[in-house]
Amino acid sequence: MLTVLLVQLALPLVVLVWLALWRQPSTTAWTLAVVIAGSLFAILHLAGLWLVLPWYLPAIYALLAIPAAAVAWRRRHGAVRWPIGAKQWAGIAVRATAAACMVPVTVYAMLGRRSPNDAVQLAFPLRQGTYLVANGGGVGLLNAHLMTLTAERFRAYRGQSYGVDVVRVDRVGRRAHGLQPRAVSAYRIFGDSVFAPCAGRVVQSTDGLADQPVPNVDRTHMAGNHVLLSCGPAWVLLGHLQQSSVRVVTGDTVRVGTLLGRVGNTGNTGEPHLHIHAQRPGTDAMPLGGTPLPTRLDGQDLARNDRITTGP
Repeated sequence: MLTVLLVQLALPLVVLVWLALWRQPSTTAWTLAVVIAGSLFAILHLAGLWLVLPWYLPAIYALLAIPAAAVAWRRRHGAVRWPIGAKQWAGIAVRATAAACMVPVTVYAMLGRRSPNDAVQLAFPLRQGTYLVANGGGVGLLNAHLMTLTAERFRAYRGQSYGVDVVRVDRVGRRAHGLQPRAVSAYRIFGDSVFAPCAGRVVQSTDGLADQPVPNVDRTHMAGNHVLLSCGPAWVLLGHLQQSSVRVVTGDTVRVGTLLGRVGNTGNTGEPHLHIHAQRPGTDAMPLGGTPLPTRLDGQDLARNDRITTGP
């Protein structure tokens, strides 16, 4: 929690104050300062995990950066374009190094938001409001699931590597009543109905695991209560479902929109959310170990901090 507040709240405010009040000795120094601030806010917007604080804060920071940059422009020391003396050149070197590190990260995050053309097409499985993507995308900066793509110790769960995690938020971006309440009922997505995103057959259905108080996790049953569907060449998992909510059993046939269960907090989950992923068929020993497949939900490439609104 402290780390989140430092990185997503304190650091941007410090950068804004630095941009506005630190006297830039040259036009070059001012330009690099603006690039650094802009890159930071872009990275926070694209890759920051906005669960505790609202997702739109980076946009507010970017808007505040405009008057801050204008103030900095007026406060420039003299009107020189290039720095003068070793001290000013050293400052330019520091700024240039920071910018050279941050701009590629921004580009990397932007490029990681698109899925390949052969992504599995799925219907979005939730229908009760506005949902925020906590994990999604094709690079590790946006999607924590990608840690399972190549590591041998995660071989049994490799199928989740392009998975998508979603939470529900209200009109002002809050996903829970409080910052990180222990009660699962305090999270807006808890109990939301989960519908089949594709037509197919139930390969595996698990129910009965207890919902855990936040932030407890169950790494013995990674997917928690879940439904695994066979939809054409792909298997599709919907995981972390609520105890006693699963409505289908192994062997059932489902259509798009069939009620499968409700969002819960079971398995390896720090708080209530729905996990969705597609993969090639697994084996009896490792059903979730099939080759991972990227997905497109309701025709959209969903990456971290994207939002999708459903329902009336």
